Amino acid sequence: MEQKQRAPAAVHAEGIVKRFGPTVALDGVRLTVRPGESHALVGRNGAGKSTLVSVLTGLHRPDAGEVTFGGEPAPAFGDTSAWQSKVACVYQKSMVVPDLTVAENLFLNDYGVRGSGAGARRLISWRGLRRQARELLAGYGVDVDPDARAKDLPVEQRQFVEIARALSFGARLIILDEPTAQLDARGIQRLFDKLRELRDQGVAFLFISHHLQEVYELCTAVTVYRDARHVLTAPVAELSKAELVTAMTGESAGTAGSWHAARADTTDPSDAGDAAAEPVLKAEALALDGEFEPLDLAVRPGEVLGLAGAAASGNTALGETLAGMRAATSGRISVRGRTVKPGSVPHALDAGIGYIPEDRHRQGLVLDRSVAENATLTVTDQLGPWGTVLPSRTREFARGMIESLDIKTQGPEQPVSGLSGGNQQKVVVARALARGPSALIALRPTAGVDVKSKDSLLGVVRRVADEGSAAVIVSDELDDLRVCDRVLALFHGRVVATFGSGWTDRELVAAMEGVGERE
Repeated sequence: MEQKQRAPAAVHAEGIVKRFGPTVALDGVRLTVRPGESHALVGRNGAGKSTLVSVLTGLHRPDAGEVTFGGEPAPAFGDTSAWQSKVACVYQKSMVVPDLTVAENLFLNDYGVRGSGAGARRLISWRGLRRQARELLAGYGVDVDPDARAKDLPVEQRQFVEIARALSFGARLIILDEPTAQLDARGIQRLFDKLRELRDQGVAFLFISHHLQEVYELCTAVTVYRDARHVLTAPVAELSKAELVTAMTGESAGTAGSWHAARADTTDPSDAGDAAAEPVLKAEALALDGEFEPLDLAVRPGEVLGLAGAAASGNTALGETLAGMRAATSGRISVRGRTVKPGSVPHALDAGIGYIPEDRHRQGLVLDRSVAENATLTVTDQLGPWGTVLPSRTREFARGMIESLDIKTQGPEQPVSGLSGGNQQKVVVARALARGPSALIALRPTAGVDVKSKDSLLGVVRRVADEGSAAVIVSDELDDLRVCDRVLALFHGRVVATFGSGWTDRELVAAMEGVGERE
């Protein structure tokens, strides 16, 4: 009897190498996704997942290796339409045009314009466009009004529109990059139901998520990358959660740590800082609808508290709420007993909160201004009489910060845009420390800086606490969190575990990914 030939892989990547200068982002990795398969790609930050997606979607040319789709070589790089016919990526941030209708988004740049030649009127049949959109959506079981504005749709419906658009180009491989980051539980379930339907129709999915529980709910196979290398590929059903976390971290479950299940009150100093002293920073029943549930926090003098969490965990929103960037739905924040006005950055500054934002370019720096001007933005009231700002005082103040933080610059007048990434971040830190804060809130303080600058920046945070203040580091980078005396792990808006200083990578990763060690 003639054996049935197996269909070629929806995508097969073999020996992929990608370098960015001296950094090896992918070191000979491989990946195979079969038709009708939902395949998870997981790994910690820096594992190479995003770089592989860029290679698979034609954004980056690999330095070595081969990619095939359906057994055929990948299109030529730069041929956008050819790549669209093979693969599409749905990102956590929607790529639809919000002010256009669903129909207009589905057929963007392909409106079926009629008329040609010199002087011909080029017309769009809007009725025909809406009819085609309705037929296309119905073909994939997507119940969305073609006349609706994209901005008025729920997040998962916008994702359905993006998936339908990709399939209309002929793509049979859809990459989903953190697709649940902005969805609630019902939205996630609706998305997963639709993905299962499309999978049954032969569509292949590459699913990238920080939430390992979702991998077990949706996917049939999983590939793990670690440190830019391929670690394993296995059927999900044959891999325990403990084994998956071990593959991601490189640590076995044998190391005992100080993990314990989170309690409603997370104010336990855990032998960090001065346990007898009153808290410097305190939050009571603090909550923000859609981001994190009510919780209590207390950070004491000399303590560095970590708020660990992956995308959509709520840790970033919590950090921004503590810093006055967001107004809490309920609860109270206080610094040394003084209540902080909700959602007020000026009031938070006056109360003694220093803030290092997540994105230094968008939130932290005025790039066309000098180092001195950027470093002193929070203390302009101290730089001259009667509300004036004296350049001489500005330069003098900045020189002190430059020396204290070892900022490599040609001088206080140098535009901050001319500094390296690490030194730009030090300027942001200088501004946060300029008022001598009682509590420092640092969101991913080492993002985008070199190893030496990372050590220096984390050392500054540690020093702030050691001098009697309190510090909070909000991050999903394990190296950022090692400096902390105590770490709270958040998952889907809840504190799910508390760690003392003896945590292991696998314990913290398991909690952040929603698969705690006690499962």
